[in-house]
Amino acid sequence: MQAKIADLYDLNYTIAAPLLERFEYPWEALAHIKEFILELGPTLPEDEFDHPADGVWIAKDANVYPSAFVGSPLIIDHGAEVRHCAFMRCPAIVGKNATVGNSTELKNVILFDNVQVPHYNYVGDSILGRFAHLGAGVITSNLKSDKSLVVVKDFATGETIETGIKKFGAMVGDYVEAGCNTVLNPGTVVGRNTTVYPLSRVRGFIPENHIFKDPDNIVQKR
Repeated sequence: MQAKIADLYDLNYTIAAPLLERFEYPWEALAHIKEFILELGPTLPEDEFDHPADGVWIAKDANVYPSAFVGSPLIIDHGAEVRHCAFMRCPAIVGKNATVGNSTELKNVILFDNVQVPHYNYVGDSILGRFAHLGAGVITSNLKSDKSLVVVKDFATGETIETGIKKFGAMVGDYVEAGCNTVLNPGTVVGRNTTVYPLSRVRGFIPENHIFKDPDNIVQKR
């Protein structure tokens, strides 16, 4: 199962690289996002980043709409856009040129550079790779209904990885496209350059360079 950080992400495209480099699997970083932001924030150049509140650093060339809720701790990198009524519950790292759309909620997340979560998305306890795009209404469900610990499963091979954590949304690789109104269930890992059809219910590990049509119809891209 190619679910390691090196399998999913190019760390040249996130300000969070020093955090992710400490771990083998991406979900291992979730518990440390808050402390990392509070360590990194004070080191960011004052001529490039505003510091409008405790624990908040926003690049001067980022565009944050007045109606957005900006929580703490938070880093918004260069060129990012946070649109009308976005709810930044935080902790959150929003990458360069990323888009956080209207009525989108973030909670304990890392968005790599150029990520788009532009319309009515919930992204919780998740990491989205470079140029990942969630269509309108896509959510990452981050808590199982029975509140048990999340296990990442590869249903094709039967391989499992016990994560030891209860809050786990989705680990979404670089260049992933998830169609509108899809639900990425707890413990979902989507490999690089994979496309998920709209209205999908996704569980477990989906390999890179595939198309997820439904759980019984996952085909390799040609």
